[in-house]
Amino acid sequence: MKLESHQFICYFEPEQAAHISQIAIIKKINTQDIIFDEGDDSDSLFLVLEGEVEVSKRSGEGNNYVIITSVESNGYFGELGIIDKKPRSARVIATKETTVAQISYESIIDILANTKGDVVLKILSILSQRLRTVTTEYVNQLAYKEKMTLIGEMVNTIIHDFRSPFTGIQLSSSMLKELHQDEESREWCDLISMQVQRMLNMAEEVLAFSQGNTTLYCHKIDIAKLLQDFQKLNQVYIESAAVDLIVSFEEGLLINADENKINRALQNLLANSVEALDKIEGKIEIKAQRKDRWVEITFSDNGPGIPPDIQDNLFEAFVSYGKQGGIGLGTTIIKTIVDAHGGEIYFESDSATGTTFYICFLLATMD
Repeated sequence: MKLESHQFICYFEPEQAAHISQIAIIKKINTQDIIFDEGDDSDSLFLVLEGEVEVSKRSGEGNNYVIITSVESNGYFGELGIIDKKPRSARVIATKETTVAQISYESIIDILANTKGDVVLKILSILSQRLRTVTTEYVNQLAYKEKMTLIGEMVNTIIHDFRSPFTGIQLSSSMLKELHQDEESREWCDLISMQVQRMLNMAEEVLAFSQGNTTLYCHKIDIAKLLQDFQKLNQVYIESAAVDLIVSFEEGLLINADENKINRALQNLLANSVEALDKIEGKIEIKAQRKDRWVEITFSDNGPGIPPDIQDNLFEAFVSYGKQGGIGLGTTIIKTIVDAHGGEIYFESDSATGTTFYICFLLATMD
């Protein structure tokens, strides 16, 4: 956007606005460049013309930061120095290629000194409201971090306590498999082992999410096999829920992905759908197909839909729908997994037709 159109410039009268536009220094900032750090001198206000920056504050020891807010095009940051001139209270880093206009505080103070009182009051009021908003976001982020820490400690304890009985189940399954060599018994024993490992993987996924760990162990995955295995692993669960599960796919669709994490995302979607379909003659359909350079996986149910009042915030943590006792991390984990793979996720939901999630991953080439 043009500097003259920026909302901060528009607060001033034409003469002052023109002067600010003349003295502002336009800078291009590379992705992940630090614009200023916590403790630096406050010497300038920055107007974002293009791109986005992230404002964060150090938390505890080391290089741990809590994200306070992000500022996009037509926003501004560094405004506190206009009021108190104290050192910077946060770090600002560019999250993408960004263009900013830098204006020194001395210049702004000089301009304000020659600006009408009612305009100055309006600007101070706007800055005060901005400060109130950022403070609220910071408090919310601290509360979120505390909740995630507690969840991480709880899940870590669960994993530790469950490893021993899970090992016992795995050993018992192996012994039964040795004692009963018929094909049906072997299949059931394999299913028991797979489900136990799956439970451990799911718990570890929640632990990794609570710690902000999105490390991927990627390899080429055949979507057809992935969905076939997923359907097999969930067959007993689906039958007990009296829900019809229909899976279809195009052959030859490959993606580079972490299989455990993709399975976790699909499992969360399945659990949400099954619980939303409670006491309904439910049908869930999973379909995979090529869309240009992408693999599109659609996950549909004929449930009551997602309540409109939470649709805009569905992927935020601790937002829950259609579940008894849910803590609201399921869809957040799904989006985190999809984002980590460079994919896209969105949904359509209506009380009359149900809900469809669309998950897209880049196609991998065959070597």
